[in-house]
Amino acid sequence: MRSFYEYLVEDGLRERNLVRRGQSSRRGRRPRQGLVRRFEQAPWIPNEDVWQRILFACAEESLRNRLMVTLAYDGALCREELVQLDVGDFEHAHRLIHLRAETTKFQRAREVAFDVTSSRLFLAYLNERRGMFGRIDGPLFRSASSRNYGKPLGPSTWSKTVEGIARRAGAARLSTHTFRHLRLTDLARADWTIDQIAQYAGHRDLATTMRYIHLSGREPAARLHRASASIQQDRENLLAALAAVR
Repeated sequence: MRSFYEYLVEDGLRERNLVRRGQSSRRGRRPRQGLVRRFEQAPWIPNEDVWQRILFACAEESLRNRLMVTLAYDGALCREELVQLDVGDFEHAHRLIHLRAETTKFQRAREVAFDVTSSRLFLAYLNERRGMFGRIDGPLFRSASSRNYGKPLGPSTWSKTVEGIARRAGAARLSTHTFRHLRLTDLARADWTIDQIAQYAGHRDLATTMRYIHLSGREPAARLHRASASIQQDRENLLAALAAVR
């Protein structure tokens, strides 16, 4: 209805939109409730059984796609950040990725890390990539299809890849953002501070970061046990299986 009235206002058939918008309290503004209340859904996080099914399905993917999965998780990368990675963005000696401001959602450069499995897959993919396309810099991920051979991979291709993984894993709610959500939740479980998580994720608003603190169940869990090291080790052990596929 709001869009319909916006259309009428734009065509001069109405003076104003009758379906009022809500307004947040950010930047000192007075909050205002919209006509229709919005319900904010929490990000979907796969449990351990579903995560293992997802990784089992990922093992059937190409070397390039397996690397994309591990980097998406390790770096908590959005879809656009992942597909726009350049070869020169990687500092392999320190296992760091330098995300350029122009590739990020909020135009803020930041650094993220990648783990041992991603490191192994990265070196293997560089060798494969060199054999297919030669020694070229620029976008890391390139198409191997006959129609777009050697062209940089686009966001829609990565989305289709994840959709295929979701079907095979029986995880209908899996999306390109799930790897990012899971990583940030795991960082919260590992007792990272809210500021550290926000910096790693590139969040501008700490309210967004707080969602992962709540999803992690960190505060009640801390009263029972601390397992930050074992969580990351379990993740790495599961991801390592992707590097073993020939």
